[in-house]
Amino acid sequence: MMSLFGKPRGEKYHTRSIEVNTYEYDKQRLVMEGCLTDHRFHEFHLVTGEKRSPGILHQMIIHLLVNKTTLVIEDLHVEMPVVPRAECLETIDSIASVKGLSVTRGFTSRVKSLVGSGKGCNHLAALLTSMGSATIQGYAAYKLKGASGLVSDMIGMLVDTCWTLRADGPSINLIKEKIETERNTKYTAIGALKQGSDA
Repeated sequence: MMSLFGKPRGEKYHTRSIEVNTYEYDKQRLVMEGCLTDHRFHEFHLVTGEKRSPGILHQMIIHLLVNKTTLVIEDLHVEMPVVPRAECLETIDSIASVKGLSVTRGFTSRVKSLVGSGKGCNHLAALLTSMGSATIQGYAAYKLKGASGLVSDMIGMLVDTCWTLRADGPSINLIKEKIETERNTKYTAIGALKQGSDA
């Protein structure tokens, strides 16, 4: 049995799982599919007093249609298959305002300002913010699929996203050097071709 803080794990009460998948849609767009599930393992009461059996308390699904060039959300679709109260379904359109936003730096704070603080469903907002960073990972998986070199247009979205990729860190400096080397090699090859055609 695994130890946590020096003691065996105790009784399990709850699991929240968030899964985000990236799929090809067409030549211009990707589909991001996110699902949040809250599972309770014991009989419980809602904060309003209703008694509930063990099982899934929340299940939220968001599909985002994301432009491959700009990472702008072109469209979205929300499903709420499992909610604790029928009233929750009134928030199904609460994240519609993110349509047109780019899933890049600052996305999480923009989502919180648009749908946080009682303006919508906290669980949809939690899933959507998780989908922001997952979209970058999915985009990278798409761009670097089978690629042997670097993709220079990705560096702007990578800088300062984590300690390893901090702006003044060795990894970003190495990537910049490699991009510069590739650029110089390309220009040298173009120059040689032009000289050959002029001869």
